[in-house]
Amino acid sequence: MKLSEFDTRMPQELVVDQPVENRDESRLMVLHRKTGEIEHKVFKEIIDYFDDQDVFIFNDTRVFPAKLYGNKEKTGAKIEVFLLRELNEEHKLWDVLVEPARKIRIGNKLYFGLDDSMVAEVIDNTTSRGRTLRFLYDGPHDEFKKNLFELGHTPLPYYIKREPVEEDVERYQTIYARNEGAVVAPAAGLHFSRELMKRLEIKGIRDEYLTLHIGLGSYRDIDVEDLTKHRMDSEQMEVSEDLSERVNAAQDAGHKICAVGTSVLRALESTVGMNGHIKPFSGWTNKFIFPPYDFSTAHALVTDFHMPYSIMLMITAAFGGYEQVMNAYKVAIEEKYRFGAYGDAMLIID
Repeated sequence: MKLSEFDTRMPQELVVDQPVENRDESRLMVLHRKTGEIEHKVFKEIIDYFDDQDVFIFNDTRVFPAKLYGNKEKTGAKIEVFLLRELNEEHKLWDVLVEPARKIRIGNKLYFGLDDSMVAEVIDNTTSRGRTLRFLYDGPHDEFKKNLFELGHTPLPYYIKREPVEEDVERYQTIYARNEGAVVAPAAGLHFSRELMKRLEIKGIRDEYLTLHIGLGSYRDIDVEDLTKHRMDSEQMEVSEDLSERVNAAQDAGHKICAVGTSVLRALESTVGMNGHIKPFSGWTNKFIFPPYDFSTAHALVTDFHMPYSIMLMITAAFGGYEQVMNAYKVAIEEKYRFGAYGDAMLIID
């Protein structure tokens, strides 16, 4: 398919920058992919579409406070540093993006904190905006990470124009997040409240967890019209042996498998074997999914309403069927559904 086929003509005013008061009370569009039928619900009603021993698979990655604001040595120029990932614990090396990039050169020192308590030196250029920083910190690694993250801010998506506030620390994080490493939240999971999780448990619906640390590649502009030529950034992921065994057993027994978020879909499809079963995996994936695509594991998908031309929209269209999903987006715009990570949700199901 071509990039231009994913223009949803979404009005900018539908992109929201605040979450609803209660996680599970956003709107929920239900798309039945076999018939194209659309229903309009409240998110907590998602439980009505699943039965005892069905399985929800969540991404338990945890977003870390990746945005730092500091000053350049000598000039005092204000700079923004976006932490991408730690490269080396011993030497405290980090892969980062910097802004304004033209002012940040190899050898420069950058100062963070009210008292300049955290100092980093630029030791390499990686891309036009990318740099490698070495933090000059004498002390245990755990102490360093704690102090570094205390200076950081929640990395809200680019389409949320406001600065992060204290509420975002909790709300731009799933309630089950535990494995630190993402700079983008698995946003479909933001709709799940503790109360809803308990109701799922009482009904006998099982929760399972894998980890995929979502990076900025999910937001990177695709600059080719022919989607077969796009290359995803690699992201670290882990699927345990226990998870594989339980999900495969549930699949063989005929229970529904629901992927909570496009990151879960990508992780599952990165590990699936010829027999349709997933396998344990620990490593990196650059799986890029767009229509047409035959999925092997999931029978249902929980996702948000995504930006035009986005990788997440393409995966959603691959799962739900291009025509059905693009029609659902047309309906969502007409019905004024809320778009983005703090917006409303969609359930795609047979």
